[in-house]
Amino acid sequence: MAKVRVTQTSSALGRKPGQKGTLVGLGLNKIRATRELEDTPSIRGMIRKVAHLIKVEELA
Repeated sequence: MAKVRVTQTSSALGRKPGQKGTLVGLGLNKIRATRELEDTPSIRGMIRKVAHLIKVEELA
């Protein structure tokens, strides 16, 4: 299955609780934290919710 690399680029301070929770759900907790995740519809939805706080790279 395809994977995506997600890197947090902005802080969660001052964000809505739902956005903070989504970052935690993606496994991100600090700026420049990076995770490689399976490319599933649920992960894509989480990425869309916090797209302004993260950078996404497609992995082959």
